[in-house]
Amino acid sequence: MSDESRLVRVASGQGFWGDDPEAPVRQVEGGPIDYLMLDYLAEVTMSIMQKQRARDPQAGYARDFVPLMERIFPACLERGVRVVTNAGGVNPLGCAEAVADAGRRAGAAGRAKVGLVSGDDLMDRLDELLRDGHELTHMETGAPLSEVRDRVQSANAYIGAAPIVRALELGADVIVTGRSTDTALTYGPLMHEFGWSADDHDRLAAGVVAGHINECGAQSTGGNCMADWWQVPDLAQVGFPIVEVSPDGTFIVTKHEGSGGWVTRASVTEQIVYEMGDPSTYITPDVIADFTSIQLDDRGNHRVHVHGITGRARTDFLKVSIAYSSGWKATGTLTYAWPDAAAKARAADVILRERLQRLGLHFDEIRTELVGWDSTHGTLAGAPPADLPEVQLRIGVRAEQRSTVERFTREIAPLVLTGPPSVTGFAGGRPRVQEIMAYWPALIRREAVEPHLAVDVKEV
Repeated sequence: MSDESRLVRVASGQGFWGDDPEAPVRQVEGGPIDYLMLDYLAEVTMSIMQKQRARDPQAGYARDFVPLMERIFPACLERGVRVVTNAGGVNPLGCAEAVADAGRRAGAAGRAKVGLVSGDDLMDRLDELLRDGHELTHMETGAPLSEVRDRVQSANAYIGAAPIVRALELGADVIVTGRSTDTALTYGPLMHEFGWSADDHDRLAAGVVAGHINECGAQSTGGNCMADWWQVPDLAQVGFPIVEVSPDGTFIVTKHEGSGGWVTRASVTEQIVYEMGDPSTYITPDVIADFTSIQLDDRGNHRVHVHGITGRARTDFLKVSIAYSSGWKATGTLTYAWPDAAAKARAADVILRERLQRLGLHFDEIRTELVGWDSTHGTLAGAPPADLPEVQLRIGVRAEQRSTVERFTREIAPLVLTGPPSVTGFAGGRPRVQEIMAYWPALIRREAVEPHLAVDVKEV
């Protein structure tokens, strides 16, 4: 096979932490692939992982990735499938060590290498960076990070593909990163396989688009699909996407033969516009991709050809995801039945708010939704119909003091006997008080981060 006709197949096996646990297995065992990328991270995920690590220093990564690797390690080695993932979260070292242990249990000792990419975590360097003039101002408000510095719990830079490429060059079969960008998990392997250079902007941009289509799993193969969703076949065993990429950057989006779901121009388009800002300027650490240049051709049989993509040089900055403590919250629910379900829920809301006020409790926010009437699209014109079969009252509060929120949680249950009739749905007990981890997006010059990135590859 000539180099021009060579294909590299990168399969998506995870669109978020908590996605279908069988999908990676189906991707490895269902047909030919070269790489399996597993995307676990989002801004809220990093906050959750940081809270876990605060309770247990050994935590802070996607723990379900470890038993998954123990299960698929033998098949990956037999079929030559290499795994790239950001499951490391805020503790990539702990994750990599656990994966190595899983490999030994799976019989991979002496036969496989695990790569660790670290250095995206800026927490230990935060004060030094601030002293050096990196204000890490909020990207939306312009406020300096110093305003919340004493409450910061984590700070991680979004890193690109270079460390992934290096780990592959060193022979890693499984690569664990921290806050790698979602798309780099796909285009990193492509850079390694095809030798794309850092200034090959069009090909890198094509890799970014391939990664964007891959990153949310089955969302590009019929899951969560608005176009003719009722016709999507066999979502019970939906196939996850696979990009078959050529050296010139053009690629086919497809899935394993016989799997459920579909790959159509519409399904791929829906994923492309997901989380989209300015479509002409999709910024990643390695390149800016122009999504308005994307051309899609539906070739039938669950194959969509993607081509024509252009890109331009990367920026001088990296994005930083910062989480900081921002008070406490709790949410409670009660369900009211016909007749006058919505009216009863509204009355219960008024009663509860009056009681909280009489108790002298101050909340930063109280938010009420009537699920089944106004929670999705907002309050509709006119009064709710009296024949609504049921409405769920969902009320949440947030406050600086935990004790204030705890007092709120004790005021929900009394409404069962001291409020409007026909209430149910309180079998779960009192609402749970949760600490709020707020998100602070910022930019930092890349030279403050990239020299500190490290790649370590060790035998299992």
